[in-house]
This record gives sequence, C-alpha cells and structure tokens, in this order.
Amino acid sequence: MRILVVATKAPWPAVDGGRLLLALTLEALVAAGHRLALVAPVDPGRFDPAEVGAALAPLCEPHLVAVRPTGRLASLARSRVTGTPLSVARHTLPAVRREVLRVLREAAAGEGFDVVHAEQLQAVPQAVALGVSLVLRAQNVESDLWGAASRRRGGLAGRLLASEARRLAAFEGDAVRRAAATVALTAADAARLAELAGAGARVHAIAAPFPAHLPAGSTALFGDPPVVVLGSAGWLPNADSAAWFAGAVWPEVRRQLPAAVLHLFGEPGAAAAGAGVVGHPPPSDSAEAFAPRSILAVPVRIASGVRMKVLEAWARGVPVVATPEAVAGLDAEHGREVLVAQDPAEFAAALARLHREPALGRALIAAGRAALAARHEPAAVAARLTAIYQEALSTSLVRGPLK
Repeated sequence: MRILVVATKAPWPAVDGGRLLLALTLEALVAAGHRLALVAPVDPGRFDPAEVGAALAPLCEPHLVAVRPTGRLASLARSRVTGTPLSVARHTLPAVRREVLRVLREAAAGEGFDVVHAEQLQAVPQAVALGVSLVLRAQNVESDLWGAASRRRGGLAGRLLASEARRLAAFEGDAVRRAAATVALTAADAARLAELAGAGARVHAIAAPFPAHLPAGSTALFGDPPVVVLGSAGWLPNADSAAWFAGAVWPEVRRQLPAAVLHLFGEPGAAAAGAGVVGHPPPSDSAEAFAPRSILAVPVRIASGVRMKVLEAWARGVPVVATPEAVAGLDAEHGREVLVAQDPAEFAAALARLHREPALGRALIAAGRAALAARHEPAAVAARLTAIYQEALSTSLVRGPLK
C-alpha cells in the first residue's frame, strides 16, 4: 500500500516518546512492504530540516515544512477564532496543510495514496476531508490528560484546564467519528475514545511496536546507583512527574541510598533541586539515558497511552520502577517486569531493593524483553495496522470541518 503519514513533528531525531513511536512504526511498515510519504513540520530553530530529511529518506519520502511553533498568544487567538481546543490550535499549521494538499494533488495524477495516516489528534486538521480514507492513531486520550491535570492543579488554573478538557473531549469524539478507523495504543484508551465518539465508532487497540533488544548506552552515569528520570518542561505530565520526583521522592531515596545520584534528562537546570541531582539536556541519542547499572524511575502521575521509555528500558537492559499510571496498559505486573511504587517511601524502598538485589533487576529485564517479543513485535504490529488500513479503504468518510 501507499500511505501518506501526516504528523505534528518529524520522527527524527527520536528525542521523545512520540517521535520514537512514529519512527518505529515507519520502520515496521516499510519492512512490511508499504511505501510511505511523510508530511511534518520541523522547527528550524531546533533541528536542521535538511539533516532531518536526509535521515528519514531511507524510510519514506519526506516532505518537511520548516516552520516555527505557534506561540501561546497566537495559539490562544487561533483557538478563539476557530473554536478549536487550544492544544489543537497550537499544532494547526496552514503551511503543513498546504503541503499535504500539494502532495495529494500531485499523487492523484499518478498512483495516488491508499490511505492517510494522521499521527495524533492534533494532526487531523491537516489531514481530514482530503478525498482519501483517514486513519487516526491517537497516542493518548488528550482530554483525559487535561482533565487529570485540572484535578491536580485546582483553583483558576484547574478550571481553565477542565474547560479545555471538555473542548478536547468533544473534538476527539468528532475526529473519531469522521475517521475511517482510529487506532489507540491500549484497550483502555480504545474504550474511552469509542465512548467519546458514540455508537458506530471504529476504534481498535494496537500495541506500540518495539524491538526486544537494543544496545545499552555506551557512557556510564555516576552514582551508586545512578537513577534516571526522563523529564520535559514542554509537556505537562512529564514536567509534573520530574518536579514531584526531585522535590518529594528524591530526599527519601537519599536517606536510604546516600551515594545515589539522580540524572534528570530534559531538565538541565535541575541541579538546584537538591543534593545528588544532575540535570542533563535532552539526549541527542536516547541510548544516553539508559546507561549500564542505572535504574529508570518513571514517576508519571498523569498518563494515557503507553510510556515508550518503559519499553526502551526493557530493550536496553535497564530495570524500571514506575507508578501504576506509568505502566497502565502494558500488562506489566509488580515484581515481574517492573517494580511499582506510588509514593516517596515506596519509590525509595523499590530503588534500594534493586540496588541490593542485582539478580532481581536482571529478572525484571528478562521478563520485560519477553513482553516486548510477545506483545510489541514490530512485524506483528505492522500486520495489524495493515488490516486496519485495508478495512479503511471501503469506509466512507463524513465531510465537513471538525467542531
């Protein structure tokens, strides 16, 4: 099949979970024999579009649009004018939509595309109602993330977040109804999206593709043990988890493991957060954060979709301590693939246990790799996606703008 992928960001370099998920999906689809084209924006202030295009060329026909991210005030103004949720307005880029239309029109004169794959809800305005069946892959249930954030914030900020969550829920339901098919990463997310869309929604749960083995990082991190948290000031769930772990959890960890060092990736200013905390910029190669002897902590408290960092830790041979929210949807059990912790005392106890019992860490990694092979094997995921694309070919679309 010939597939046009429309995304909110280019999948290379894979410096975050969303990019990594899309990169692995493209690799799996190409290995399955599909031919791909990609339209995505690239922030020229952060990445070189020519370098990104050259890296993606072996996987797809890249059509990259050099465009700066929409600022907060401009996003708010666009949201007010168009009536779309703020996070959707931020990613609605006219230049990207024009490029999608150009690519589709040029292809229509020849072989054309069989299906358009929109990666994430925010890509739908660039991909909807273009005369080709649309398949949406929702990496998260966006409205649930904003709703959970509103309950944590409270006050005026909480009410504003709750209002955005309601607008996103309506937009998500409309997007799912209009897509020929929607793919979620977990059964829970699929059920929630089907609920938002109502009767007749075509929603499927297909796991994220991931290889069972990847090399560990080549550079050791200091600390006894080194503990890694992957944070991001640009995405609320990660920023919340990094701040909570550094401020509330880490002092308890240091009481039990005085020589431990927290390596907080994505937060270069985090050294001021407390003793034994080292901030790192986002890694240029994700393997840097999965060093030998390290332990990955995933303290996410606001979650949807799957945590790609957990899958990558298993593949790279790093044991994981995570909140229940972080492993929801992975069919992972406490003591089998991960250690689950919910509060500072539980995190400290789990990290201390892994430090004392290296055999336990090896057992968790082995079970995690077995889970990757059983549930995330890229060829199997590509086969399931192919079946969804083929089903979408015969599905008529609902026209008109999203509301």
